Amino acid sequence: MFEDVYLWIKALHVIAVISWMAGMLYLPRLFVYHSEAEIGSKQSETFKVMERRLLKAIINPAMIVTWLAGLYLAWSGHWFSFGWLHVKLALVLAMSGVHGFFSRWCKDFAADRRPRSQKFYRIINEVPTVLMILIVIMVIVKPF
Repeated sequence: MFEDVYLWIKALHVIAVISWMAGMLYLPRLFVYHSEAEIGSKQSETFKVMERRLLKAIINPAMIVTWLAGLYLAWSGHWFSFGWLHVKLALVLAMSGVHGFFSRWCKDFAADRRPRSQKFYRIINEVPTVLMILIVIMVIVKPF
């Protein structure tokens, strides 16, 4: 029975990770386009709604489920003594920090504050990708 629960939690974790990453890869792309839209325009207001819904309905819940399911898996699988998990957790903490920045920038756009250029958002869009690649390598390869 424990193995069945473990596998269901593992499936939930993978689904949550996919959802979180989809949002983390899409939100900065919305920021790129939003930064080019004229303040007060219909387009700008549409981006505000899209960004808020993506963050509140997908990214935030997916991150929470990712963390809860992942910590359960690490605890029940006795993985906390392995070096690869320590690195993975540090990378997931970094991803969570990026998530926090995205949340802040979403609030900035909602208030029509735009202190950064679209080029900035194009560059920052790559950070979740790099973190995701490193996290997957830790989980699959387990290099140490």
